[in-house]
Amino acid sequence: MGIPLHQAARIGTYLVRQHLSGRKRYPLVLMLEPLFRCNLACAGCGKIDYPAEILDQRLSYDDCMTAIDECGAPVVSIAGGEPLLHREMPQIVKGYLARRKFVILCTNALLLAKKIDDYEPHPSFTWSIHLDGNRAMHDKSVCQKGTYDKAVEAIRLAKSKGFRVSINCTLFNDADPAEVATFFDEMQDLGLDGITVSPGYAYERAPDQKHFLNRTKTKELFRGILAKGNGGRKWPFSQSINFLNFLAGNAAYQCTPWGNPTRTVFGWQKPCYLLGEGYVKTFRELMDDTEWDKYGVGKYEKCADCMVHCGFEASAVKDMFQHPLKALGVAMRGVRTTGPMATDIPLQGQRRAEFVFSDHVERKLTDIRTAKSGAKTAVAAE
Repeated sequence: MGIPLHQAARIGTYLVRQHLSGRKRYPLVLMLEPLFRCNLACAGCGKIDYPAEILDQRLSYDDCMTAIDECGAPVVSIAGGEPLLHREMPQIVKGYLARRKFVILCTNALLLAKKIDDYEPHPSFTWSIHLDGNRAMHDKSVCQKGTYDKAVEAIRLAKSKGFRVSINCTLFNDADPAEVATFFDEMQDLGLDGITVSPGYAYERAPDQKHFLNRTKTKELFRGILAKGNGGRKWPFSQSINFLNFLAGNAAYQCTPWGNPTRTVFGWQKPCYLLGEGYVKTFRELMDDTEWDKYGVGKYEKCADCMVHCGFEASAVKDMFQHPLKALGVAMRGVRTTGPMATDIPLQGQRRAEFVFSDHVERKLTDIRTAKSGAKTAVAAE
């Protein structure tokens, strides 16, 4: 697996402390989106469709440090938008490392050659390069030719400078298992330290809504991929074996959205990384005021097809902690890719979707414009 022993040990210690304290809900990974602006326009994302006034917003260094101090997660995954567009990003990474956090900096790598000397290799710091498959798959996914080649060049450059490097790969319903397996083989030949893989995120704002996977197709796709990779043991996945087992349909989990709390320019996002149905100012408000039981597979229509790591990796880790012998068996044998699948959570009782994501955009715009107006008034008064 692609998780270093020192990282596994520290996170394991953290989990034991949470368990012994009787804490029911706790974060595992802080999902940080310090900006939404990006230098790509991927059809499966849609975040750059926000109004320019919101795209111009940034979380400051202090905002980012406050976020991790509030939630206390051992890992920070910095996404966006494109984080390398943020001028304070080198300082933010150093601040997290100084707090002994594991830092994963997600990037499309278009700016990596220009920015890489602003960073230093560290055993707790990993570049996570966005690559959604081979050249044809990836360039189609991000809607721009040549991005695959630039990403591969960036991987080689970062490895040559001594950095830990992984890739994050999002797969959609047109992915072919044989092509994906070959792609993983090619990436392994580059000396990658890890691979993070997930079915496509069903972002509400995404221009392309046709290519997200449903649950059955997700399980079939990952069974096809893992069957060609010794049950998942062939490649250095930066994910638990239980999560891979879940993707292959051998386990049914309810999501744990609080495991990967999300902080964006809007605030702390309720309830999860994929659904923005409200925002609060503090992590404590997020944990205490979110109606967690209203969300999840079988509870809410928007959650019906989700099998994404930000919702289910924490569930898989919890299961591994509670049933270590079962997890050890999967690790020893590899993920089963044939035979019956686990009975999934029924959907009959789920509540209908509420489309509320535009409300917080209007509120944020009002806040921005009010602040600008106040600043202008203050300047005029001087």
